[in-house]
Amino acid sequence: MGSLAQNPDSSDEVKSFPALRAEMVKHNIAARGVRDELVLEAMGKVPRELFLPERLREFAYEDSPLPIAGEQTISQPYIVAFMAEALMLRGGEKVLEIGAGSGYAAAVLSEIAANVYTVERLGTLAKKAAVTLAELGYDNVHVLHGDGTRGWPEHAPYDAIVVAAGGPQVPKALKEQLKIGGRLVIPVGVDQHTQELVRVIRVSKDEYRNEDIADVRFVPLIGEEGWAAARGETRAPVRRAFRPVAPDEETLVRNLADAAESFPSIEAADLGPLMERIGSARIVLLGEATHGTSEFYRMRERITRDLIVKKGFRFVAIEGDWPDAARVDHYVRHFEYPPSEWTAFARFPTWMWRNTEVRDFVSWLRKHNGTVDKSERVAFHGLDLYSLYDSIRSVLNYLDEVDPASAHVARERYGCLTPWQRDPATYGHAALTGSYPTCESDVARALTDLLAKRRAYAEHDGERFLDAEQNARLVANAERYYRIMYYGSRASWNLRDSHMFDTLKNLLAFHGPDSKAVVWAHNSHVGNASATEMAARGEHNIGQLCRKEFGAQAYLVGFGTHGGTVAAASDWGGPMEVKTVRPSLPNSYEQLCHAVGLPRFMLGLRGRGDLCGSKGLGKERLERAIGVIYRPETELASHYFQANLPQQFDEYIWFDDTRAVTPLDTAEIVGLPDTYPFGV
Repeated sequence: MGSLAQNPDSSDEVKSFPALRAEMVKHNIAARGVRDELVLEAMGKVPRELFLPERLREFAYEDSPLPIAGEQTISQPYIVAFMAEALMLRGGEKVLEIGAGSGYAAAVLSEIAANVYTVERLGTLAKKAAVTLAELGYDNVHVLHGDGTRGWPEHAPYDAIVVAAGGPQVPKALKEQLKIGGRLVIPVGVDQHTQELVRVIRVSKDEYRNEDIADVRFVPLIGEEGWAAARGETRAPVRRAFRPVAPDEETLVRNLADAAESFPSIEAADLGPLMERIGSARIVLLGEATHGTSEFYRMRERITRDLIVKKGFRFVAIEGDWPDAARVDHYVRHFEYPPSEWTAFARFPTWMWRNTEVRDFVSWLRKHNGTVDKSERVAFHGLDLYSLYDSIRSVLNYLDEVDPASAHVARERYGCLTPWQRDPATYGHAALTGSYPTCESDVARALTDLLAKRRAYAEHDGERFLDAEQNARLVANAERYYRIMYYGSRASWNLRDSHMFDTLKNLLAFHGPDSKAVVWAHNSHVGNASATEMAARGEHNIGQLCRKEFGAQAYLVGFGTHGGTVAAASDWGGPMEVKTVRPSLPNSYEQLCHAVGLPRFMLGLRGRGDLCGSKGLGKERLERAIGVIYRPETELASHYFQANLPQQFDEYIWFDDTRAVTPLDTAEIVGLPDTYPFGV
């Protein structure tokens, strides 16, 4: 493709490789947690496209491994950066790399280190890498064709050693070639398909300290100290390395491992079996165990794209406010009428929907809608009811245009709430204590007046009437919500989820009898509440209401994680922090999934009596829920609840180690249409 490639994520313009490289570093590496400035700078300098076959160069800056000669692959850019950061280089070191491949990772390391020595067992690859590196001027990289497990002792000791293949153990020869204080980073595991990325630090002549970094998946390390089977020897098959669990749950963990559908990455996941299990469902509810985990958002996007393209799903409905989602809807459906002037999702918690993960899906959805007829464009809607101020304004703006006389009356009705629009919780307290009259009858009459003219207004513009009607419903329900929230969580929770469910039903009716919906919301909303301790508190949720109304036509998908980082606040209204997620607790579903030893998997639960009975997953256990607030110090009390997972969800998707979402910095975005929903 020469020196130009099509950028799939932002605009329709053709971008140069340097521009794509900078975008990759920002969105696929820095945004996923790599913070070392030396590594980021190095990743931004090395032309990955020149280490690939010409036919694959257009894909150079997609965050995925790509095939090269010898049935090998060039590593995913994020993994190259992640491992380079794990070496803790500061500049000027001597580094040994095992597995030169195309030479790309060695080139990245050479931008930081004084000298890089790289060993490749395949002669053709070693020769090609040496030629490419020399042609590009990387004269501080030295290539050897040999057995990487034996290292390169002539130039030892090394400040750092990195191994780009997974071995059954850390080769002794490599440890001996490490300088005291040096770091060795290598994937290790008794299963050739699943490894733990380990950092070995040489403390003294005979002492080493090991640190587990992350679950990874690499090609097998072949050589004298590598896999026996790779050297033509035989060895009894080795099962996956299960992590310790209670003795009475060892069988369950093994059964769970056999049933789990492992996938190498979100991008490379085979969703065919999941699509078969979803079948003809009309509503697919995709959850999340936190409101700030990148993998949950990215996997929901991947599944949603398949549901739209392969199964004809008509709209996406999120646990977000209606008017904010309407901003996005205008943009993705290429609406011609002027958008509202406010910036979408600008209230706390801004990171929940204003993040790069959602931005990428919105960009894809706009492009998809640009390829289909107007009547087939996929919509984007909000289900929640917190947007009292924006919803009142939206109703009045609509009526000003279509019926000025009714707008005047509506202003009088909503005038009761005017002093409290920006702080509705204070209104609820004032109304409860009797220091301010309730506005219930006024906002209810405003909704009734609007609905009475449904036919006349809808004939003028059905889409815009739907928007006004939903905003008026939201105001009426929000007024009740803020009044009853002081009575306790049950009443306000049930009102909120009932509002979201009613909104979902209204949307299904509006989009037609054959329309199908994808819902994005927290596990606590999309899972069947009757299968959790919420039922004992008298609470229901969208998942339970969908199960009751639509039966098997609703497919409920939950997500989980063991550890990593998450975007959350310490208090309501507080600043976003990237917090460390504590390892999951014993007697929890998360601990069971972690014990399986797979970094990520999908698990179908519907109709799996063998696995989901009372002696299996159907035995009630703890389950974790992290919302916009995360308080690790009180985690058991504030973030765990009792649940029966197979009755709660039809599918469970697991990511053992996860990373926080990346909040959207809109200042960087220029040249986009006026309808762009996130502001500039």
